[in-house]
Amino acid sequence: MRDLYIGIDVGTGSARAGVFDQQGMMLGSASREIQLFHPQLDYVEQSSSDIWRAVCASVKTAIEESQADVSEIKGIGFDATCSLVALDGDDNPVTISPTGQDEQNVIVWMDHRAVDQAERINKAGHSVLQYVGHVISPEMQTPKLLWLKEHLPRSWNRTRRFFDLPDFLTYKATGNDTRSLCSTVCKWTYLGHEKGEGESVGRWDDSYFEQIGLGDLAADRFVKIGVRIRPMGESIGGGLAAKPAAELGLNEGTAIAVSIIDAHAGGIGMIGAGLDGSNPAADDLETRLALIGGTSSCHMAVSREPKFIKGIWGPYYSAMIPGMWLTEGGQSATGSLIDFVICNHGASLTLRDRARSEKKTVYEILNERLTRLSREQPYPAALTRELHVCPYFHGNRSPRANPNLRGMISGLRMSATLDDLAILYLAVIQAIAHGAKHIIDEMNRHGYRIKTIFACGGGTKNPVFLKEHADITECAIVLNREPESMLLGSAMLGAVASGRYKNLRQVMPAMSGAGDIIHPGGGEIAAYHQKKHEVFLKLHEDQLAYRCIMNGDHCSDH
Repeated sequence: MRDLYIGIDVGTGSARAGVFDQQGMMLGSASREIQLFHPQLDYVEQSSSDIWRAVCASVKTAIEESQADVSEIKGIGFDATCSLVALDGDDNPVTISPTGQDEQNVIVWMDHRAVDQAERINKAGHSVLQYVGHVISPEMQTPKLLWLKEHLPRSWNRTRRFFDLPDFLTYKATGNDTRSLCSTVCKWTYLGHEKGEGESVGRWDDSYFEQIGLGDLAADRFVKIGVRIRPMGESIGGGLAAKPAAELGLNEGTAIAVSIIDAHAGGIGMIGAGLDGSNPAADDLETRLALIGGTSSCHMAVSREPKFIKGIWGPYYSAMIPGMWLTEGGQSATGSLIDFVICNHGASLTLRDRARSEKKTVYEILNERLTRLSREQPYPAALTRELHVCPYFHGNRSPRANPNLRGMISGLRMSATLDDLAILYLAVIQAIAHGAKHIIDEMNRHGYRIKTIFACGGGTKNPVFLKEHADITECAIVLNREPESMLLGSAMLGAVASGRYKNLRQVMPAMSGAGDIIHPGGGEIAAYHQKKHEVFLKLHEDQLAYRCIMNGDHCSDH
């Protein structure tokens, strides 16, 4: 009988499950959409009940597709977005919404309602901020908690447990309130590198919570946000409980791993893959970056010593690779930005009609259009010589750490044909890739030696996205043998929890492997993009200058 593992990934728009064998081969998978609510501008909400229903349906279908016997499933790993979940004392949803609907009890990671709270926390300048790139983001949990306390005091008082979404899922599966070192360190300001108390690895800093106005959490000994913090992949005592086992169609007692954030699962699923016939040593890992591209993009690098880089999250101790420090760059809107531009262009309807009639995706139609348009160019990237995009439509996460920045487009004409949309689509992808280069350049300036990108996520299914990233960053891009790296990373957690593997460092090369490699073009293409990168940086300078003018300030001071 085989030993099989299930990886469960909850993203922004769907819950997915995959069944994997010991070699990391996926035998079956399934996906279910999850609801999003937008009650106001920059508010994004979900329902934990809806998410759990989607998880259960995905798991059952994935098992059916894999033709596995449930007795073969030895371990389960969960990953999810770093969204905030509120439950009352009976584990029922508590509203976090201005609508007052209890079903809407999840503030999604990309929600920006807490910008004011984040700014106030940053002005206070507590020492824990050095571990989030010196600037806390409104996408993190303590600004969101402060917003809830200030704007929805009844919900604040009703809530008995606040969870990061990955930890909610393991709690739902086991009834055991064990929190992940990954999510608490990366999103809640937990100090994972310091000596812990009791069963916990690391500690909370009481003085930080008192300074920012959340001292009541510390007074309750942090019971609402986590008393027992453990490393990712460790088995949660008791395993799968009876009720969730029935809902998932699995055996009670199946090993459940301490959870992980979705992007970090993608990093685990690919960054440890062997290249050139050998597995990476710790020194080799410092030359690698995991790029997880979806609605947003995350850029994950690890080092043996902490690297403090302003505007880039971290350093986070043991938040992805045990015993190593994680540096996490990110772009708040990438896939969502591409879709936004496509859907709001004058040729959008024409594009959708053509995609429907030709039974192709809109991206395939646009990519084919670019191939035709580039025949008279020295290389396809040259189509955007006079069209430049600043991609900060949803602010900038890294390295500028400014959620108030906005998008810009320079070079528009009085024309809105399908060709115009194709070139704008290319310019947006290039702008996203230049944002990735900006992050990598900052990392390398602080001691990294990144030369290889391991990429997964929706963007990696698009050859234009991959080629532009390789050419602009001047890094080789390695695709994983298993394209669903986040599901694989979560399944790896399940394999460790089952006892099959000792730890994550052991399981990563055993269950992952390198696939195709995209090499940068170099030469004229690299020279072209060096100029484009100058424009990319200048667009930001100009935006700040415009704000100075409108605010009546001295522009030289921006």
